[in-house]
Amino acid sequence: QVQLVESGGGLVQTGGSLRLSCVASGFRFSIYAMSWYRQAPGKERELVAAISSAGGRPNYADSVKGRFTISRDNAKNTVYLQMNSLKPEDTAVYYCNVVRRGLEYWGQGTQVTVSS
Repeated sequence: QVQLVESGGGLVQTGGSLRLSCVASGFRFSIYAMSWYRQAPGKERELVAAISSAGGRPNYADSVKGRFTISRDNAKNTVYLQMNSLKPEDTAVYYCNVVRRGLEYWGQGTQVTVSS
């Protein structure tokens, strides 16, 4: 079955960096676009970044452009989110996502907390 396992979250000060990883299994990772979403307390889940199956054409939410970079390693079935210049408003649970055969799949999420 499809599994997405995120890691790399934690507590960081404003201006710091974190790299999130999402290891995928149970499907042919290399042919699917992948996305990162986040959900802050009391807010709706929002798209942060997405990347095509081959790793090109990344797109980002306006709020993270120039600070976050999405990438993937198809040999390792892993998608990454490099987060630099972190701000308190980036505090959220970050989720990995794939849409496969019309169904959405989510990981369990990883908490990112940015202290001011």
